[in-house]
Amino acid sequence: MKRARSQWLMILTATSLLFLFLLLTLTLAGHGKYSPSAAADFYYEQRELTTLDRNFGDTTEDTDNENSHGLGIPKLPRFAYLISGSKGDGPQLRRLLQAVYHPRNYYLLHLDLEASDAERLELAKYVKSESAIREFRNAMVIGNADLVTAKGPTMTAATLHAIAILLKRAKDWNWFINLGASDYPLMSQDDLLHIFSFLPRDLNFLEHTSNIGWKENQRARPIIIDPGLYHSKKSGVFWAKERRSIPASFKLYMGSTWVVLTKSFLEFCVWGWDNLPRTLLMYYTNFLSSPEGYFHTVVCNHKDYQNTTVNHNLHYIRWDSPPKANPINLTLEHYNDMVQSGAPFAGTFSRDDPVLNKIDKELLRRPSGHFTPGGWCLGNFGKNPCLVYGNSNAVKPTVVSKRLEKLIVKLLDSENFRPKQCK
Repeated sequence: MKRARSQWLMILTATSLLFLFLLLTLTLAGHGKYSPSAAADFYYEQRELTTLDRNFGDTTEDTDNENSHGLGIPKLPRFAYLISGSKGDGPQLRRLLQAVYHPRNYYLLHLDLEASDAERLELAKYVKSESAIREFRNAMVIGNADLVTAKGPTMTAATLHAIAILLKRAKDWNWFINLGASDYPLMSQDDLLHIFSFLPRDLNFLEHTSNIGWKENQRARPIIIDPGLYHSKKSGVFWAKERRSIPASFKLYMGSTWVVLTKSFLEFCVWGWDNLPRTLLMYYTNFLSSPEGYFHTVVCNHKDYQNTTVNHNLHYIRWDSPPKANPINLTLEHYNDMVQSGAPFAGTFSRDDPVLNKIDKELLRRPSGHFTPGGWCLGNFGKNPCLVYGNSNAVKPTVVSKRLEKLIVKLLDSENFRPKQCK
């Protein structure tokens, strides 16, 4: 009897240990790559239309990049893109993604709440249909869309939301780039990756100045309320009767809404181990056109980041004289100036303007409806050279990269770099 009981206890103990082992295995596995069923749960609970794995970007090709770094070749960076649009912008976001796509980068696409669920789903279906994206798992459409009011703080909130997703889902990127549906690249990602591989990883590119001029009375002193913070339908901001004074505890900076910012700086903005990012976010809640000043004021009011700024947004933009609320739409008339500027991006463009086809043909060599070819594409140059792809670390810069190199050298020149930081 005792022997039978002893055997029964041994069986029970072994069974319990086996169950515990399986439970630990499943628990630990849950922190790695997830199964299709887990992906489905994430899809419905978070409403993110995604092709990304929870650990996407963990590829053996990174080892090749590290080995190249050991041979004296600069390590290639990674960019994290936010590509934003609104109602009716789905086709433009699709074309823009095709123009800036590269396997090394990450792409977050956001159609705001004004766009329909059908538009958002159509964009997500396209993203999932691309074999390269399925292979490299580096693009996602946000299903839980934000309401965005152009002149209110909701645009800043939506940008911070996207940055938080990228920080959570992608661990190894270096710079964040925000693009709108009316923006377009002027060079391939191979060109951009090549030039940025030689740059310090702590440089923040954003146009900024403390000499805000007329914006003091039209931006800083008025107090606005954005109904988008508490309504589900887009409407214009409205003004309070009172006006406020210029801040005394920090200095205001303003500039362009287009930025190229480092991961380390954006971690500071989102996590805020210093209270400055939160304080300024609350201040800019009632600030007209807060995207023109939030990141600029944060970076220039903190000692750890104010010396990392490069006073340029890496965009070619044309304004009316005197400037209006939005830049002018670029056309074939501006093509030569765009090219000679050396900027990697330009905006704004009207949808399907002929100049975009010229950029595709002469600067990107991009076949209509397909990705911009690069060193990662192994197919013959024809209708779709990226139908066959290989190592994402194979970068083949073109002569266009020389223009960006010239611009960067000018921006980092001793007469331009330090003297124009946070002034």
